[in-house]
Amino acid sequence: MAENVTPRVRVPRDATVGEVVSVRTLISHQMESGQRRGSDGELIPRSIINRFTCEFNGTSVVDVTIEPSVSTNPYFQFDATVNESGTFAFTWYDDDGSVYTDSAEITVA
Repeated sequence: MAENVTPRVRVPRDATVGEVVSVRTLISHQMESGQRRGSDGELIPRSIINRFTCEFNGTSVVDVTIEPSVSTNPYFQFDATVNESGTFAFTWYDDDGSVYTDSAEITVA
């Protein structure tokens, strides 16, 4: 499991029916490629975020396969149309089997 992994999300607190909102996510993660050597000369095991998903009230909004060439601390920004109040659920999947989650609620008036 990677150390000090911190997901962060930013979603507006409220919106009007049918409004397009901007959703931003960032996960602090070292993204080791498995090709670097540590100070002891041994290869550092590969550990990258390989998939990111976002659901709104159980419906898929974004599902991204991430390739090994992605930079450290991957950032995603996308737009979503909201027609009802609910919860955005975010999930990041790591090569080592770790899963990181976060969520954000939005109120639609």
